[in-house]
Amino acid sequence: MLCEAAGFAAVGFDAEPLVEQAPSEAMAREIYAHRLTRMRQADAAIVNLSPFRGPHCDPAVAFEAGFFSGMGKPVFAYMNLVSEGEAELRARVEAYVGAEPDGDGVWRDDLGAPIEDYGLPESLILWAEARRLYVIVTPDPETDLTGLHLCLDAVKLYAD
Repeated sequence: MLCEAAGFAAVGFDAEPLVEQAPSEAMAREIYAHRLTRMRQADAAIVNLSPFRGPHCDPAVAFEAGFFSGMGKPVFAYMNLVSEGEAELRARVEAYVGAEPDGDGVWRDDLGAPIEDYGLPESLILWAEARRLYVIVTPDPETDLTGLHLCLDAVKLYAD
């Protein structure tokens, strides 16, 4: 409804009639094929990069953003956070799983893996492929649509 109200047709991932009826690898591949078809039909993407089950966005959303970018289609993004302190990726990783600088000053997570520390809200690649990335601090990160509205406004500017 929000996309239509802004003058766009949403190309969502609504349930498609599937050949496969039981959860299986075949069903998963069928759903994947439907989603790729839908993404190819779209002119642009708006993606929600809010943390999902950890400090990073949903991996499927990261894939979708990359898929659009790889097709040369514009990506607009938003990220809902509960505090300003979560706005940097390194700080968010530190809060979620723990992190500390090593002897060379490289920040590493609890497993010792290096953390991108560019002062960005998400990984460099996800940040860079977004034409606009809005970081929204909200007490209700699950349902706040401010970022979506801002992205829709940005798409309008891009489309004009």
